Amino acid sequence: MPYDGKEEFLMKSRLFRGKEMAFAPHPRLANVRMATCITGKDTETISVCMIDIAPNEGAPIHRHDLHVDSIFVISGTGETYVNGRWEPVEAGDYIFVPKGEEHGIRNTSDGTLKIFVHHSPPML
Repeated sequence: MPYDGKEEFLMKSRLFRGKEMAFAPHPRLANVRMATCITGKDTETISVCMIDIAPNEGAPIHRHDLHVDSIFVISGTGETYVNGRWEPVEAGDYIFVPKGEEHGIRNTSDGTLKIFVHHSPPML
């Protein structure tokens, strides 16, 4: 049931240790691995995952009509598609994508591009 402000949240505070995250192949993207942290079953308001993108791979230009994306680049370099063009990204960069906006990300380096992704409402 949706949070109505009267009941406790569905999930308690939790620490997710990076070295303990279980990465698995992304369900739709080749050479992309994903570790799911929070799903809609946990909070009903957000989903959170870590994504590792292999060199020369990524997520093609797409849009989410119902979801806001919040993406933080943890390590590596690549490009993101925002505002109608590809822009370089590197560790420490943050990408905000309102619902309905086209976006994409790709790894243009020889190493892994690691990103933290938050969707609201949850996609997972």
